[in-house]
Amino acid sequence: MGIGGGIFLIALGAILTYGLTIEPTWLDLDVVGWVLMLAGATLVLLTIWFWTERRRRGVRSMFEETQQIHRKGPMLPDPPDVELRNPPVPPEPTNLPPPKAAPPPKAAPPP
Repeated sequence: MGIGGGIFLIALGAILTYGLTIEPTWLDLDVVGWVLMLAGATLVLLTIWFWTERRRRGVRSMFEETQQIHRKGPMLPDPPDVELRNPPVPPEPTNLPPPKAAPPPKAAPPP
């Protein structure tokens, strides 16, 4: 509701307390007006208090800061032709069974 809702409750309570001259027998409009004004003032004060708390906490960023560890000394970039001299080797598949050993060669018959 915020400040606007609180001001509305204060105004409605003041109208019921001070502006109306009718007095129904089953309801005391003065008490209802005071209750509404008290609720409106409480709402205004709570809204202002939440706003100041939010400002006091400061702005928080949405990303985490990370630290990078570098080696001592200058880091030189790789030369542009490093891929041409040493092409990347594809990794060997690990889910294949090991190859079977070749059968031993047959001995030649005696002469």
